[in-house]
Amino acid sequence: MNFKKKNFFLDMDGVLVRGRTLIPGADVFIEALNKNKIEYLILTNNNLYTTRDLAHRLLTAGLNVPAERIFTAALATARFLHSQKENGTAFVIGEMGLTQAIHEAGYVLTDSNPDYVVLGEVLSYNMDQITKAIRLINDGALFIATNPDPTGPIEEGLIPATGALAALIEKATTKAPFFIGKPNPLMMRSALNYLGLHSENTIMVGDRMDTDIIAGIMSGLETILVLSGVSCREDLKGFPYRPSLILESVAEIEV
Repeated sequence: MNFKKKNFFLDMDGVLVRGRTLIPGADVFIEALNKNKIEYLILTNNNLYTTRDLAHRLLTAGLNVPAERIFTAALATARFLHSQKENGTAFVIGEMGLTQAIHEAGYVLTDSNPDYVVLGEVLSYNMDQITKAIRLINDGALFIATNPDPTGPIEEGLIPATGALAALIEKATTKAPFFIGKPNPLMMRSALNYLGLHSENTIMVGDRMDTDIIAGIMSGLETILVLSGVSCREDLKGFPYRPSLILESVAEIEV
């Protein structure tokens, strides 16, 4: 694959960091992108934190990435809600990264007859909130979720993520959520527009076949699967599509 004159979309967890630990070589890769003035965007389904928080988290791990180089599923979700209904209302299960983005999109956060129930990542599960979400959806609120990832990687291993909780709520309501984040091409298109890039000149680098790679393929991007996160070579047998390239980590990408 020719990396010259290419822009990069990079997943974060499993590609640049694992939890709060730097993946070896990720700092050298980011420095090379900056040195060569290559456009890039960290495109993450992580919606726990604001982009400024994530930039600080990356900095503590050894990566100097400005907040404007980070585009989260929370931002994509907020933009989608604004495009569908301006100044709407939403009951949100999520942390600051999601609630702040939706609030800044002009939405009122409420549990009283909201237009939408919006589900994102949480640091701990609250059964009262889950029960409230189920009742609101059954009463007619539309169900939106930031991303379908069933698990996410941290230093100690995998933890349940938005997709797992969404499955619980869907089972209880029989209403499937509309997922905004990867692999929905909607998030990829939003990110391309955010930087003014074209899909033909952009490469998606990710660690998950079921979100990063399929999102890149459906959006017309070349794709690189790195084996530093969730998916491994053995997993490829279960998918009818393939990445453009498979590497051990971003340390092997020369730009």
